[in-house]
Amino acid sequence: MKQLNLAEAKAKLSHLVDQAARGKGVIIAKSGIPMAKLVPLDDEETQKFKFGTLKGVLTDDLVEAIEAPLPEDLLNVMMKEPIDPHEGK
Repeated sequence: MKQLNLAEAKAKLSHLVDQAARGKGVIIAKSGIPMAKLVPLDDEETQKFKFGTLKGVLTDDLVEAIEAPLPEDLLNVMMKEPIDPHEGK
């Protein structure tokens, strides 16, 4: 993907937007550091959830494993240790 500095991107913004709409994105840098990416809007659209995509993947055994309680020794460690790792030091 092509990279332009901010001043050049300002001067060519209309052209860059047209290019992005055609699928040619560009990275915009400030003082040589990439700061933003101009890409086609379609690239950012989230796909709609399609029901049934996990059919056959979520078996009864897997669902039981996910819903099963954690082992007692792991629960004990989690309940007794501080949440912040720096807290007890």
